[in-house]
Amino acid sequence: MITQEQVIEALKNVIDPDFDKDIVTLGMVQDLKIEGKKVNFTVVLTTPACPMKEMIHKACVNAVIYYVDKEAEVNVNMSSKVTSKRAGKENVLPGVRNIIAVASGKGGVGKSTVSANLAVALAKQGARVGLLDADIYGPSIPIMFDAVNDKPLLEDRDGKTWMLPLEHYGVKLLSIGFFLNDGQAVVWRGPMASKALMQLINDASWGELDYLLIDLPPGTGDIQISLVTNAQITGAVIVSTPQNVALTDVRKSIAMFTQKTINVPILGIVENMAYFTPAELPDNKYFIFGKDGARHLAEELHVPLLGQIPLVQSICEAGDAGRPAVLQNDTPQAMAFNELAGNLAQQVAIANEKKMESKLEPIA
Repeated sequence: MITQEQVIEALKNVIDPDFDKDIVTLGMVQDLKIEGKKVNFTVVLTTPACPMKEMIHKACVNAVIYYVDKEAEVNVNMSSKVTSKRAGKENVLPGVRNIIAVASGKGGVGKSTVSANLAVALAKQGARVGLLDADIYGPSIPIMFDAVNDKPLLEDRDGKTWMLPLEHYGVKLLSIGFFLNDGQAVVWRGPMASKALMQLINDASWGELDYLLIDLPPGTGDIQISLVTNAQITGAVIVSTPQNVALTDVRKSIAMFTQKTINVPILGIVENMAYFTPAELPDNKYFIFGKDGARHLAEELHVPLLGQIPLVQSICEAGDAGRPAVLQNDTPQAMAFNELAGNLAQQVAIANEKKMESKLEPIA
């Protein structure tokens, strides 16, 4: 007879590498049922985008067979519940488990492209995702989601009028661009722009989300400060290109988030336009803007390198067409964005499991 105690002891040999603890201690094993040689249980991961899912599944099966009974029929149901350190209804957006700022030190590094594809990749992997276009002066998310002519609906509830985010490709969307006429410029001073951002956050019915990505404008100005001082941010993702002129501004962006008065964890760096791969030579890589600049900076600052996104024409074309490149299944660019989503979800789970102790040295 196979007993529950035997199975539990066996599963204590399955270690989650992110937390360096076994899955029993972490409370990830649920609904254990045994009928003869049949062993059924659920493993609850910290995110549906967990890059370790297949590894943990295989380790669970092998542990029961090796430590309990080589004839056991093991069925492991892989489930997930996204973790959160955001608690309390007094917080901004209490239904959002994680707010992630996507930032860049300078413009032109493809931050909005990364934000759009990252959001869709997380949604494809089963997460509930929202994307807020906080680039008040240059909103581009409406174009990237083929929603230029769409307008959010309004709903009166509890004595208040709420904006209802649009939904495209499984992602809830809001942008100041939805409220502008074609070609209309936003000519606002900093306080007005900051107020508009907080309205998109506080006056929108975002509902229950695992991840709300906020696509920030480049730099370290009023919008960034308003966000981090008014909302409990899980962490920040910094987008860069490999060349030194971009990396210099990455340092400034990281320095802002890691100030003692702000103290937002850096979840990692994304190196966009890392290399050029021509369509006719898919196995070739040409490092037009330099090689591994963001990787070296991530190593120096002791933060994760979340991904390296290739420079391919189809990413630009997909954005202009309003269909993010991650939807192009089995292409190098789609695989790069999917890997990025998994790595980000992994870092969010780590940050939520234990307070991230910054290893960053002060940046002048």
